[in-house]
Amino acid sequence: MTRIFNRVSNFTIATTLVVLLCGAIGSGAAAQISQVVQPSIDVFAPTDNASPQVQPPQVQAGDIATQAASLEDLIAQQQPVGAITPELKCLAGAIYFEARAEAPAGQLAVGRVIVARTKSGHFPTTYCGVVLQPSQFSFVRHHAIPTIDHSSAQWQQSVAIARIAAEGSWQSPVEGALYFHAKRVSPNWHRHRLAQIDHQVFYQ
Repeated sequence: MTRIFNRVSNFTIATTLVVLLCGAIGSGAAAQISQVVQPSIDVFAPTDNASPQVQPPQVQAGDIATQAASLEDLIAQQQPVGAITPELKCLAGAIYFEARAEAPAGQLAVGRVIVARTKSGHFPTTYCGVVLQPSQFSFVRHHAIPTIDHSSAQWQQSVAIARIAAEGSWQSPVEGALYFHAKRVSPNWHRHRLAQIDHQVFYQ
C-alpha cells in the first residue's frame, strides 16, 4: 500500500512539474533566459545609415599668401595695425619714408632690401640697425626716424607691407637686391642693376 502511495505521489509530482514547465515556456520566461544579449551601441559612433562627417580643411598660416590673387589682396588681408614691435616699426618707417608714394610692388621691394641686408652678413642684423645705420637712408635725422602720423592710411599700408616683407610671404620683383636709389639721382654705382620699379632703381 505504501509503495502504491509513493508511486502515485511521484507521478503527481512529475505531472505537476511538466505542467509548470509548459506554462513557463508559454509565458516567455524561457525565451528571456535564452535570449542573446546584444552589445550596446556607442551613441557617438556613426550608424550604417549615417553619412560620414567631412572635416573642413585646415588653413595654415602660410596658405593665406597662396590664396591671395595679388599683392594688393594680401595687403588687404593683413590685420589692422595695433601694437607692433620696435623692429617692425623701423621696417615700416623705412617703407613709409622711402616709398609711400610708390605702388605696392615698389614699397615691398624697399622692405625686402632691408630684410635682405639683415641676412647678408655685410650690414647690421636687425631692421633698426640697418635703417639707422649712418649714411644709409636720407630720411633718418640724428639717428632717429622722424615722427609719423600713425592714423594715416599710408602708415597703415606701410605696416601691412612691412609684415609681408618680414614674413617673405610675397616675392619682390627684385628679390635679393641690397641697394636702391631714386631715379632722379645718379650715384654712379658699379653694381649689378636688377630693375627699376616706379621711381626706384634696385641693385644687387
